[in-house]
Amino acid sequence: MTGKAELVVDARCGTGESPVWSAAEEALYWVDIPGRALHRWSARGHARWATDEMPACIAPRADVPGAWIAGMESGLFSITPRDDGHVAATPVSAVTHASPGMRFNDGRCDRQGRFWAGTMLMDMAAGSRVGRLYRHDKGGRATSVELDDLIVPNGLAFSPDGRTMYLSDSHPSVQIIWAFDYDTATGAPSNRRVFVDMNPLPGRPDGAAVDADGCYWICGNDAGLVHRFTPAGKLDRSLEVPVRKPAMCAFGGPGLDTLFVTSIRPGGDLSDQPLAGGVFALRPGTKGIAEPAFGT
Repeated sequence: MTGKAELVVDARCGTGESPVWSAAEEALYWVDIPGRALHRWSARGHARWATDEMPACIAPRADVPGAWIAGMESGLFSITPRDDGHVAATPVSAVTHASPGMRFNDGRCDRQGRFWAGTMLMDMAAGSRVGRLYRHDKGGRATSVELDDLIVPNGLAFSPDGRTMYLSDSHPSVQIIWAFDYDTATGAPSNRRVFVDMNPLPGRPDGAAVDADGCYWICGNDAGLVHRFTPAGKLDRSLEVPVRKPAMCAFGGPGLDTLFVTSIRPGGDLSDQPLAGGVFALRPGTKGIAEPAFGT
């Protein structure tokens, strides 16, 4: 099975994003952005909960069992699945977007439990550099803008020791992955530099994960690939998935040795990729790292 993608759920998500493995439940959670839904898959089956706003990124909460912090349209929320098929949503922090028609996009926690998430203009074709990268600390401190001048912030990830932060911009006019030095004590990134220029490579940089070896995995959107880069930024391997638009990847399974990949189901003729929008699993031959919960 190594390197061969297998279908986990034929979820048909418009934009499947932010997969997160819950070791306690032995379950994978993810969201469908335009479908306004939180999903869960485990050996017990597939469940779905509706959300009032479009959810884009999630992380489990350490202080509230069963709850998640989520970047949505108007800000950050605490969401909890209910028995009636909907989530209970409590505002955590509203944000003032730089322009109308924006929402959150990619996000995750750093190794210390701070929640990072970027925003984008939903009209991606406009190419407006109004995207921002926010940080929300535990303890109820205000959400702060850490970076701006972005179009589609994506690919957030942190090295195993937490001292390197990765960020990409997946807009066709950019397609760059950056690395930053990261101060684990203060949560401040610095020394921004190009980690990988994806322009000459197949696929736009989308959602990402880091493995136990410190290598950076990122979905090659439009190319049906998931790329692995070494900490030096060298392309190590590329694995295929049976859809053109893989969106984000995450390590999971009991041994954290399975790479789960969510995907996008675009409009139009899908006869050559009927499984678009599904969730896939690969055995990449390496293990991942457990994702920190918010507020740890």
